[in-house]
Amino acid sequence: MYDISIADADRLVVVRLGGLMSVEEVDRYMAELGRTMAAHRLTADYRLIVDVIDCPIQTQAVIDRMREHMAAAPRAAAIAVVTASSLARMQIRRLFQQPYARVVSTLAEARAWVLKGEEPLAA
Repeated sequence: MYDISIADADRLVVVRLGGLMSVEEVDRYMAELGRTMAAHRLTADYRLIVDVIDCPIQTQAVIDRMREHMAAAPRAAAIAVVTASSLARMQIRRLFQQPYARVVSTLAEARAWVLKGEEPLAA
């Protein structure tokens, strides 16, 4: 399950992922994300929040496919990934290694990082 929304004024993409994803669902999600971003002319320096609070740890095949798609994605100005799970944090940190990416605990922290550059609280 996924949901994608755009706030054009802030060049902000907010993605909410939920449940255990399949490789095929990752492909559909990433294709829709690409189409949505293109429709909003977000080709670089956009801000991205990925809310995975409702996601369990994903299979290695799903993580590998996400990594493949991310390698071809346009570069974001800032990324925040939201999770409350310490296990998910470990998986997310391996996937999002960009210096402009942060793993946060709340949507408020995510917005503060991607929109204002405020460092999140250490977790």
